[in-house]
Amino acid sequence: MHWFYLFVASLLEVCWTYSLKALNMQKIKEVDWVNSLSEPSTLAPIIPLLAYIAFGLGNVIFLSMAMRQIPTATAYAAWMALAVVGLMVVDSLVLKQPFTLQHLFFTSLIIIGVMGLRRLS
Repeated sequence: MHWFYLFVASLLEVCWTYSLKALNMQKIKEVDWVNSLSEPSTLAPIIPLLAYIAFGLGNVIFLSMAMRQIPTATAYAAWMALAVVGLMVVDSLVLKQPFTLQHLFFTSLIIIGVMGLRRLS
């Protein structure tokens, strides 16, 4: 179950990263808080901020639950590797960023490393 927690934490890290990318503090500063109840669409800029907070908290909670059973260095390395792979997948499939054979090679090295760490613990 602890590896499942680590996987969930990695997914939440990917979501957290993209919510950070979508965050625009200037637009949040410009929100008309007084009239926001009558015009809820003016609150749209705070959605990435709320996502940032929720994904960040979930990420930390699930990572800490995983680290109760997995050695800290192994958990951290696996969490970060899975998050990097997740970010690369989203960049390629959703954001249409280029993905070369070199990307595939080095990403597979990350996956092999995570699998090796998993077998060790």
